[in-house]
Parts: sequence; C-alpha cells; structure tokens
Amino acid sequence: MYTAVYKKVRGGYAAWIEEISGVNTQGKTKQEARENLQDALKMMLAAQRELSRKESRGDKVERERFVFAE
Repeated sequence: MYTAVYKKVRGGYAAWIEEISGVNTQGKTKQEARENLQDALKMMLAAQRELSRKESRGDKVERERFVFAE
C-alpha cells in the first residue's frame, strides 16, 4: 500500500506517491490527478522492471512475487 498526496495548486491538483520518489503528476480535478497518479505508478514500475531485466540479462537470477504487508 502506498500513500497518495494531493496538493491544491492553481489550475488543479499536484499529486505524488509519498514512498516512491519520481511518481508524481497533476490533474484539473482531484479525481483526474488520482487517475493520472495510478498511470504514473504503473509506468514507473514497468520501467523499473524492464531496467532490472536488462541489467541482469545473462546473469543467473531468480524472480518471485513479493507481497509487502505493514
């Protein structure tokens, strides 16, 4: 679970994920900012996953699903 932060700014809302640097966006409404934030998080995770796969190409590694519960 992550924490979404919304800040009212001129023209709408700025939004970011508190725990993950670089996942931020904006929207004219809070709902639009929320939807954009979901997209931003999905894109960041996909990009990190791809980068990790490229960096470990040729290495013997194991991958598994990891579920984090506080």
